[in-house]
Amino acid sequence: MAHPWHDVNIGTDSPDVFNAVSEIPQGGKVKYELDKKTGLLRVDRMLYSSVVYPANYGFIPRTYADDGDPLDVLVLAQESVDPLSILRARPIGMMSMVDDDEEDAKIICIHMDDPAFNDYWHIKELPDHRLRELRRFFQDYKALEDKTVRVQDFFGPDRAKDVVEEAVVNYQEVVAPAEADTATAAPSA
Repeated sequence: MAHPWHDVNIGTDSPDVFNAVSEIPQGGKVKYELDKKTGLLRVDRMLYSSVVYPANYGFIPRTYADDGDPLDVLVLAQESVDPLSILRARPIGMMSMVDDDEEDAKIICIHMDDPAFNDYWHIKELPDHRLRELRRFFQDYKALEDKTVRVQDFFGPDRAKDVVEEAVVNYQEVVAPAEADTATAAPSA
């Protein structure tokens, strides 16, 4: 079985265009989370607040973010996408936030194969209301769990691409060697 974090290629055009793996469909209230060991999706919880994900939410394969997980991605599209689907994504910006006292960047992308969104190149091209929805969702989605999330700021595609490149390097330095050690330690049949 393929592992979506380790076995899905990020793509040769990264960080300009990359593959993203969907965990949570746009409009959903179920918080799925990648089980890092098995590669399956685990139901983490139902959202406590009366909100839904404003975009398809997932991660960028073969990346490692500051919070110890694959780098988070929001992929804007006109339709929801099933969990574990692979989407071609282009970063148009980034949302910087602090979640439970940890830096937690969210790369904001458009779905390259969605004609309603593939003409956007910069987060500033989005309607102001869309950015307000993204900010408000992340400010509210953990409020009834008595957890604190601070959305700090939005940045353009250059900053987003830098963060993607850093996360790729972190994966190669931290996760890939550990995965290789695990593979060589596995008993043979």
